[in-house]
Amino acid sequence: MKSLYRWMVALCLMAPVLSRAQSTSEEEEAGDVSEVDKDRMGPLRDRVRPVSGHVFLKKGRFEFSPSATLSLRDAFFTKYIFGGTLTYHPVETIGVSLRAGYALNAVSGAAQICEFGDGDTRGCVSPKLEDLDGDAPGQIKMLGGVDVQWAPIYGKLSLLAEKFVHFDLYGVVGASAVQYRGPDLNDQTDTLAKNYLTPGGNVGVGMRFFFNRWVTLRTEVRDLIYVEKGRNENFLRNQLLFELGVSFFFPSSNPES
Repeated sequence: MKSLYRWMVALCLMAPVLSRAQSTSEEEEAGDVSEVDKDRMGPLRDRVRPVSGHVFLKKGRFEFSPSATLSLRDAFFTKYIFGGTLTYHPVETIGVSLRAGYALNAVSGAAQICEFGDGDTRGCVSPKLEDLDGDAPGQIKMLGGVDVQWAPIYGKLSLLAEKFVHFDLYGVVGASAVQYRGPDLNDQTDTLAKNYLTPGGNVGVGMRFFFNRWVTLRTEVRDLIYVEKGRNENFLRNQLLFELGVSFFFPSSNPES
């Protein structure tokens, strides 16, 4: 009887110790789960989010893009071309475009008219527009054409690990119609000028930066190639053009969304 009493006393004394051990084990397990929850719901997940897939889709949409274009490295005229482009994207990476533009010409800062006498240069002055009208190459009046775009690269740029700017990179090639001003070859006085229309081609690269699902910023660099008539010979022209425009896509939401 005394032995049974001793065992009961011993169990009563050990009960608090066992209870504290079980409580400690549960707290440790709960602590592990809490740390996992912190990682899953913590501020780091809100700051750095996974990015995958295309936010902006072009397939089945029209793109209307008013633009301004500046000629680069022109010896006689600096052209400011204002126009627009209408593009249809039958698939995600291919686009077919119609474009047109009207050009305003200003005399390039590099242009000079020099007088010579007795083998020496008497002096050089900056010409006026009427001094070069029809005589200097590169006096473009209007542009038009049909292009094909190929956009194989779609990417994302991280800004401070919180926001992403989506973009695509594309190449463009096409046929052009160029109206330029040149000498009137039927004028015997060699003083009159007239407008000519000639075919040409162009090749270039461009990028789009997506603001949202229907507005983008578009930049292009093109090489325009065509032939101009001169009084004594024809000139093959390679004109570099830098274009900046804003594109609006229709319908305004992605067809797949």
